[in-house]
Amino acid sequence: MKLIFLISMFCLLSMLAMAQQDSSKKTTITLATLYNSDVSYYGQATKEKLPYVLVNATLRFPVGLRLSAGSYKLLNYGSGISETDIGVGFDHDFNEKLNIDVSYIRSFFPANSPLLQASNENNLNISSSYSWPWLKTSLDLDYAFGTQNDIFLSLNNSKEINLGSVFNEKNIIYMEPAIELIAGTRYFYETYTVAKAKRNPGKGKGNSGNEATSVTSESQEFDLLSYNFKLPLSFSRANYIAEISYQLSVLGVKAGEELKKQQSFFGLAFYYQF
Repeated sequence: MKLIFLISMFCLLSMLAMAQQDSSKKTTITLATLYNSDVSYYGQATKEKLPYVLVNATLRFPVGLRLSAGSYKLLNYGSGISETDIGVGFDHDFNEKLNIDVSYIRSFFPANSPLLQASNENNLNISSSYSWPWLKTSLDLDYAFGTQNDIFLSLNNSKEINLGSVFNEKNIIYMEPAIELIAGTRYFYETYTVAKAKRNPGKGKGNSGNEATSVTSESQEFDLLSYNFKLPLSFSRANYIAEISYQLSVLGVKAGEELKKQQSFFGLAFYYQF
């Protein structure tokens, strides 16, 4: 884990040294509040519905370096904070079309968390995006590690559509439909099924929580995890953006039994930048 962290920091510092500071940019703080009807982990959701709210703050410097912190609260599970994240990242525009981003996020979960990602407290992400004349293509590589180690590869194609302004030119409505394919490993799912069995031991004779360790998992292969269809609608004005979104996720054929094969997610978000 220390080696991966050092490599990620080296990448950040190397890119930072190469970057040219744009004097026209300034240091910004972005505050975000989000609600979603369920938790999605790379398009995957458990059969237990877990709506949540998220608050996040991001400090971004002109050179592209950013620091972030945020907290999740599951609305129907427990009374405390369900997850806390802190992160560091760096992004650089090579030109008007090509962008690359490197980030590291450390997450903190309470004991017996119902979240799929609870076994992987660390996430190292490398992302690149290219703007074609008619659409934007993004390729993401995630290495999630902690109790388990997983790799995820995401391919996203999106198109921003300007729907016009309201009242004046500063009020813009736009949408950005996207199609995303995600492939990866499922080691995290083995941890999830074992933890779930321990939380909900059987009551019948000969069926105890101790048998949880015998739960099997289809986590050994790198497979297609999900197809995701996203449709966000945003209203932008001056320093803030308000967004309503819909996502349809369809899982691959090897999805675990505890995961919903098809799931709809509805979201609301508000972003304000200082």
